[in-house]
Amino acid sequence: MGEAIGQILSYGVGVALSPFPIIGVVLMLATPRARSNGPALLLGWILGLSLVGAIVLLVSGGAGPSDQGQPADWVSALDLALGVLLLWVAVKEWRGRPRGDEEVSLPKWMHAADSFTPVKAGALGIALSALNPKNLLLVIAAAAAIARTDTSAGAQAVALAVFVVIGALGTGAPVVLYFALKERSEHILDGLKVWMERNNSAIMTVVCLILAAKLVGNAISDLSSW
Repeated sequence: MGEAIGQILSYGVGVALSPFPIIGVVLMLATPRARSNGPALLLGWILGLSLVGAIVLLVSGGAGPSDQGQPADWVSALDLALGVLLLWVAVKEWRGRPRGDEEVSLPKWMHAADSFTPVKAGALGIALSALNPKNLLLVIAAAAAIARTDTSAGAQAVALAVFVVIGALGTGAPVVLYFALKERSEHILDGLKVWMERNNSAIMTVVCLILAAKLVGNAISDLSSW
């Protein structure tokens, strides 16, 4: 179990640092339904991470190491493919970053946050975790890393749960602040939202580059040892 948890820590941190879900939950906490919309988005985020991770674990059955201690060829190939895709996301984010005083381009749903119901907020959380390309790649990478370890199904489930908890820290922090500090949290959350909006591309680029290097390095190391 320790090996599986160790494999997913960096991926969990990468998911936790996703700017748009953090911005989204801060926006939900500024709506008339803040007390229900904020937790609903967080719950949807957790559910999306859990569903994708569980599906990958089920599909990856038998991906454990061979008698020689090496993972299956397709696991290494998947690592390589995910690393290349994350590198592509990093380049795309960097090229699309705002320059100088250029206005930051935000998704349309952010301008309609006041009209969200808890159901829509929950659905948004699922979409941001399970359908966003960067997060989807990281969840797949984490679940594949768990599957390649020679651990029991129960230990893999625990490792996935640890990954989900770590991945929810970034989105969950504003919700905790809101309920703990109430009105006093408004200034902190507004500042966090503005900073995340302005630095979204830079954060995504750095996270994707680091994890792309990790995945490609793992793949090259595994494939060259055969």
